[in-house]
Amino acid sequence: MYTVPFDKGSLSFALPAGMTGAVAASRQVPALDDVPAAIARALDQPINSLPLGEMVRPGNTVCIVFTDITRASPDHLLVPAILAELEAAGVADQDVTLLCGIGMHRPSTYAEKVIKLGQAVVDRYRVVDHEPQDPAALVDLGTTETGIPLSVNRVAYESDLLVATGIVEPHQYAGYSGGRKTLAVGAAGEAMIAYTHGPHMIDHPGTRLGKTEGNPFHEAVTEAARRARLRFIINVVQDDEKRPIAVMAGEPEATFSALVDAARQLFEVPIWHQYDVAVAGVGYPKDENLYQASRAASYLFFAPTCVVKEGGVFIVPAPTREGAGAGVGEQRFLEKMRQATNMASLLEVLRATGYPPGAQRAFVLAKVLEKTHIIIVGSETPDIVRQAHMIPAADMDQAFRIAAEKVGRPHLDVLIVPHALLTLPIVTQQLT
Repeated sequence: MYTVPFDKGSLSFALPAGMTGAVAASRQVPALDDVPAAIARALDQPINSLPLGEMVRPGNTVCIVFTDITRASPDHLLVPAILAELEAAGVADQDVTLLCGIGMHRPSTYAEKVIKLGQAVVDRYRVVDHEPQDPAALVDLGTTETGIPLSVNRVAYESDLLVATGIVEPHQYAGYSGGRKTLAVGAAGEAMIAYTHGPHMIDHPGTRLGKTEGNPFHEAVTEAARRARLRFIINVVQDDEKRPIAVMAGEPEATFSALVDAARQLFEVPIWHQYDVAVAGVGYPKDENLYQASRAASYLFFAPTCVVKEGGVFIVPAPTREGAGAGVGEQRFLEKMRQATNMASLLEVLRATGYPPGAQRAFVLAKVLEKTHIIIVGSETPDIVRQAHMIPAADMDQAFRIAAEKVGRPHLDVLIVPHALLTLPIVTQQLT
């Protein structure tokens, strides 16, 4: 039997007769015994930076950008620890703004803010969502040498001290997420998000999972954070059970680099060949909507070498209760997928005309679906799955039957990746 995450629990299944299976899982690294103590040490001994308490004085304004509900960053631990440092330095409550870096996703609910920060923090401090489509809420940061328009939330930019939380894990565009991205994308304007998620960026060979050097997306995020004057981050690396294995704080670029080194040791694992089928586990909260859950397939597709053969199948168990997702970006993704007659023509149109933020997921998925198939298992919104040119299946048995039909034979080689968003399989043997 194999087990993958599903919703807030798990889904167990056996492979049909004649199919062979292998598991790709992130390495076993000891979790931190005392996470609050580790956070305190990180704040007390920051990398290439003064401690927070020495960076502010009474009367200063501070903005802390934190991740939205789709990210599993333990902000309920990180943010209170930051706030305690600021309070000890004499920063008044009314001079602190907690900014949820939603990017182009939907605004966070009150309940989600409580989950992310804790009731005591929400009751005491100003907590707001970023507004990427409101020009008055943004500051223009100019353009990069390659023409990327940069912008950032006005409250963040105008604060005397700008801090960001985050989680460092494999990311399809940035190579690794976290670091400066919570601010530079999560609190950016629509034009910047559109450009950095556009076809020219996604088609670039440097825009790959696990790659930071020579990655134009990573370079844009770095430049945006510099111009926005992000001075301090605290980020974690977590294992596939969402247990922190490392926490570091300090100057953004040096701290992120050290965290990526720790993340590589955890997430990058060898596999020896491509497979016919990959079962890509997601779990809550990413499997709440199709926009996020479909990342499991695209992550494995955009590994340095795609983990399935051309014509192969990705199986993604996900309830997708929110359908495609409720945000502007999620609805744009669905609209583009609905309009498509086939993936080749969709790619041609999107390359020619571009697309607004959110619709990049349609471009990415079209690249995946042009070469492979995606089956969503257990979806509560199967019509939305079909509209997005993916295949709904009631259970894993049905999914494997469909996979056998698509590949054209019953004896399939199956790779099970229980945590597909937190595992980067690297094909280490030459393909034949």
